[in-house]
Order: sequence, then structure tokens, then C-alpha cells
Amino acid sequence: MNYRHAFHAGNFADCMKHALLVWLLTALQRKPGPLQVLDTHAGTGMTDLSGAEARRTGEWREGIGRVDDREPALYAYREAIAAAQGHFGAEFHVGPEHYPGSPALVRALLRPQDRLVACELHEDDHASLRRLFAGDAQVSVHRRDGYGALASFLPPASRRGLTLIDPPFEQPDEFDRLVAAASVARRRFATGVLALWYPIKGRAPSRRLHDLLVQAAPNGLGLRDVVAAELLLREPVDPARLNGAGLVVIRPPYGFEAAAGEILAALHRALAGEPGAQARLVRLADE
Repeated sequence: MNYRHAFHAGNFADCMKHALLVWLLTALQRKPGPLQVLDTHAGTGMTDLSGAEARRTGEWREGIGRVDDREPALYAYREAIAAAQGHFGAEFHVGPEHYPGSPALVRALLRPQDRLVACELHEDDHASLRRLFAGDAQVSVHRRDGYGALASFLPPASRRGLTLIDPPFEQPDEFDRLVAAASVARRRFATGVLALWYPIKGRAPSRRLHDLLVQAAPNGLGLRDVVAAELLLREPVDPARLNGAGLVVIRPPYGFEAAAGEILAALHRALAGEPGAQARLVRLADE
């Protein structure tokens, strides 16, 4: 496994994924019962944007570097970033130059009755994640394959939860693995909310993913209540570039489509500038 998210932390894909993740979690917390968040590919948890890796690519400048207080739909996302920086600030010397990954954002939003399960296979990233959450009774960190973690941690004892599957897409069959993982997650935890992140380099792979998720056959899941949110920075004609990103949400909480539409539109205004840029929300399967 060679992927290191520090090179890409805070880029436009992170902004989209994390803004929607924050909304999903806070929506689930409208009910008082405890819930579990399972992050299958958690990364390091926190990235110093002034560090060598982030400076080398500078991707964050075209992402979180452009998100400011002019977009009300992104207030909750920006507040969650500040909450995560504050949560880890004193002990880990975290400041405004640090960007929180999904596990750090989730941890900052957990209520006392909630828990986070974070899985990371990369040895160094797992070590960073363990240091970040050392002694935290609400978080368990595991060095293991994220796909395999689904069978171990679903369903949660609380019977309520959100599962984020966010693989590095290093393998040519990653879309197929993502569909297989969704199948496992749905069989084990049919009442949970499931979020699947994917890159958009060309249109064909993401369209195939959508088809596989909702087809009854062959090899499809026959799922219901499926929504895909996508943000394109440009027309996806160059497969060597990350042209966009998507998040498929299965069984989203009430109000997701309206809120996600506003979030995507705000991100489009803040981040997009090339021909073919687009924010779209597609219902793949009805309830």
C-alpha cells in the first residue's frame, strides 16, 4: 500500500467528502440513542498543511484554502474543522495549519454515548492514528484491511450507525471491491447509513459503479434509497487527473438531498473554475 493521504489532505475531494460526512453524522445525532461510526480507511487523522508532503502538492490551496465564511451551507463543516483543531490542539500542538481527516472530524462531533472505530492498514499512518487517539475510551483503532473490518464491526451493538468506506483506489479492481464491500455492509447492517467515496477521472467507471449498486442482476445489490453526490472541477476527459469526486449514500437521513444540494452548490461556487465543472445530486434508487 503506497497511498499517503498527506499529499492530498484538504483538497477539493476532502472538502466534499467531509462536508457531507459532517452533515450525515449530525443528522443521525438528532436522535438521542448511541451510534457507531466505522471509518474503514481512516488515514492518519490529522495533517499539517505546512508539512513537506502537503507543500509538495499544494492541493489544499485549491480546496480548503478556498473555503471561507461566505457560504452558509459550509458553516457546519468549517465549525467541525475548528472543533477538531480545538479537541486535539493542546496535547498535539494542533493549530489552524492542521487539517483534520475523517476520524478527527468524527471524534470532535461524538457525543458521550457514541463511538468511533477507525481502521488503517498502512503501518506509519496507523501508528499516527494510534497516537492521536491514545487513551480515548470512545475510539478504537485497528491496523487491518478496511474491507475485512466490515464483517468484524457490523452490526454495532447500538444498532445505529454510519459506515464510511473510503479506499485509496490503488488497485484496478477497486470499484468492484467497493461494490462487494457495500454488499457485505448491507447484509450485516441493513438499517445503517452507508457512505461510499469514489474518485472521478472519467465518466465510465463512476457510471458503472452506480449501475452495479442498484441493479438486481447480475452481481448488483438491488439496493433501495441510494443517492449519489458528485462534484466535478472540470470535464472528466483526462483520466490521468482527479477531475471530480463522488459520495454514494445508502439510506441517508431525512433531508439529505436538500442539504447535500446546498453543500455541493456552495463547493462548486468556491472551488470550481474550469469548463465542465459541475455539482450534481442523482437519486439512483427510490426508497
